[in-house]
Amino acid sequence: MYPGFIPHWKRQHLREAYAVRHCGGGEERARERVYRLSSDDPMEFGFLGAPSLRVRRPLRFLTYKLALQDNQVAELAKILDEIKTERAQVAVDHRRALSAFADAIESEAFDETRAAAGAQVRVQSAERLRGAVLNALGRLHKMLDPQQRSRLAYLIRTGTLSI
Repeated sequence: MYPGFIPHWKRQHLREAYAVRHCGGGEERARERVYRLSSDDPMEFGFLGAPSLRVRRPLRFLTYKLALQDNQVAELAKILDEIKTERAQVAVDHRRALSAFADAIESEAFDETRAAAGAQVRVQSAERLRGAVLNALGRLHKMLDPQQRSRLAYLIRTGTLSI
């Protein structure tokens, strides 16, 4: 959304709340509407009251959405930490591969061995990340009960949660 449009959008929706209050809708309903529009709670609303599409705090989000118990939260924290570490390593490998590609292009003649080494770094890091994600999904499957698994599958299918 264009940033200049945000004040217009808020005025329109606050005008609806004003109309509700002055047309017999009641003070409570108007307050509820204004609160809902200005809520900063990432668990319920994202930008401007729309459902959040990305997860900023995955542990809290999944704890809330899946109704996890304390032992499950501890295990989920370990799983998420491992995935986060692996993704950080992939980012480092990506920069290393880009450096190798740039070095291969920079020389007088194209250095095919250096470019191949950069490509190999990318392939290896992708394989490591693939293995870490599969491992994490297996551990999640073991940890969750059937109802929690179905909720997690729904979050993944709808794009609310990306793995």
